[in-house]
Amino acid sequence: MKEQVHAAARRARVAAATLALTPRSGKDSALSAMAEALVAGTDTIVAANELDVETARAGGTEENVIDRLRLDPARVAAFADGLRDIAALPDPVGEVVRGSTLPNGLRMQQIRVPMGVIGMIYEGRPNVTADAAGICLKAGSAVLLRGSASAARSNAAIIEIMRGALAEAGLPADAIQMIPADDRSSATYLMQARGLVDLVIPRGGAGLIRAVVEDSTVPVIETGVGNCHVYVDADADLDMALDIVLNSKTHRTSVCNAAESLLVHKAVADAFLPRVVAALQSEGVTIHGDESFCAVQADIVPATDDDYAAEYLSLDISARVVDSIDDAIEHIRTFSSGHTEAIVTSSLAASSRFTTGVDSAAVMVNASTRFTDGGEFGFGAEIGISTQKLHARGPMGLAEMTTTTYVVTGSGHVR
Repeated sequence: MKEQVHAAARRARVAAATLALTPRSGKDSALSAMAEALVAGTDTIVAANELDVETARAGGTEENVIDRLRLDPARVAAFADGLRDIAALPDPVGEVVRGSTLPNGLRMQQIRVPMGVIGMIYEGRPNVTADAAGICLKAGSAVLLRGSASAARSNAAIIEIMRGALAEAGLPADAIQMIPADDRSSATYLMQARGLVDLVIPRGGAGLIRAVVEDSTVPVIETGVGNCHVYVDADADLDMALDIVLNSKTHRTSVCNAAESLLVHKAVADAFLPRVVAALQSEGVTIHGDESFCAVQADIVPATDDDYAAEYLSLDISARVVDSIDDAIEHIRTFSSGHTEAIVTSSLAASSRFTTGVDSAAVMVNASTRFTDGGEFGFGAEIGISTQKLHARGPMGLAEMTTTTYVVTGSGHVR
């Protein structure tokens, strides 16, 4: 298995060298061809996915996890559209980040260049297969995709179709490769292929991300774990707050930008708690609340610190009444995963205090946490949401999938 993974990485390095020299027109044509091929192959992809879903359900997999695994024609069309969106975006490769002429006459430019070979280790979301391949291709890098065994048939169908489209477009098929998922060691060999792989990105639950961060010898960008908060301030419009809480929690529970925690200022608790409890429960949400929330309804589950720290990815939410905005910020700093926090307020002072006091990748003011997304930010399909501070933070689009080179031009300068 080690040799199999390393051989794939060596092929990827050869492909990456070709991609690095490919102009935007060549990459965009390949992306468009991949999108068309995926749509044409929808029946094949959905049929493979149905087998994965049947296997997962027979194994007792929870429905919210199956929702992330499931594909239908609309979802296939959506990630094909994502490839078209990427093709329409500016090419980051060759962009001048900064430049100047130094006092000695040397002309210095910092230019975006491809990363090289990127490894993706991710769980049962086959749409990531297309998104990651497209972003890495446009950014000039080859990608090694190691999905989960639960999505193996779906991923294999998607990758085979994309590789065929790449070859027809005149680019090396080895720019997109699948690493076997039926052997756990394949992930280890991928993340320890230092010198062959330039970057590893884990995308999935906390356990996966922790394992990659702790075991990888290749540089890692952490992504995805989202214990996101919505804080309803003393100066909140309560109708707006109700809409934002419901959208953040219930729009789609199985994604990392869904809200998992609700904080309410004590000044509006009497007016807001009965409304938000009734609204959440009408949507099937189980509330894990403090004493103030438990006093509203008998069937609210008393919250523990584990609840406040949880990424539920389900119809559950932790809830607490806070004494002040500083109390809310402290709670978030204690329990947040650093993904996305939202404040609902009509006070500029409160919004400023919150946005400067919270240390997360994204902070929303009077908007749902669900907007932390590469597509919503205009980046095209994202490769993940980084919750760390180096090398990227927040939604990672094309620019975040590049590194830079300094090009210095002189006229016979010596030092």
